[in-house]
Amino acid sequence: MGLTNEASPPAEVSRRRFLGWLLGLSVVSSLLMIVTPVLGFLVPPKTAGGTGGDKVLAGKTADIPPGEGKVVAMGSRPVIVVNSAGGPTAFSAICTHLGCIVTWDTAAKQITCPCHDGVFNPATGAVVSGPPPAPLPPVRVAVEGDQIFLLPS
Repeated sequence: MGLTNEASPPAEVSRRRFLGWLLGLSVVSSLLMIVTPVLGFLVPPKTAGGTGGDKVLAGKTADIPPGEGKVVAMGSRPVIVVNSAGGPTAFSAICTHLGCIVTWDTAAKQITCPCHDGVFNPATGAVVSGPPPAPLPPVRVAVEGDQIFLLPS
């Protein structure tokens, strides 16, 4: 029973143990790569700036001069605001054809869908030409002083 001052050699890892560890790591990482997107789909992310029943500032009347239009965010939804002769109007900026985001055509003074040449009336949101089957849904607007607000439905 003698004590020795020699340090014991480090334990070597066998090839079988190393390959088992490597296989286990690859199985766990593969499962995580499958489960993570599924959980991301099932648990939607929290959106910052949701409407939550509050009015949303679309801009100032100077930002959208008469005869002009601008796409703004209302929470997670795009909305197009048009300052026409009768005052500001707003519509959902999602085209009723295939869901593209509509834009304001400054030269033609109308709302257009760049995907399939859909054209909408800037005062009513009605379809003027193209394939969209329905008008753009209106969004309520309130003007307070020089500010344009979008109101929840």
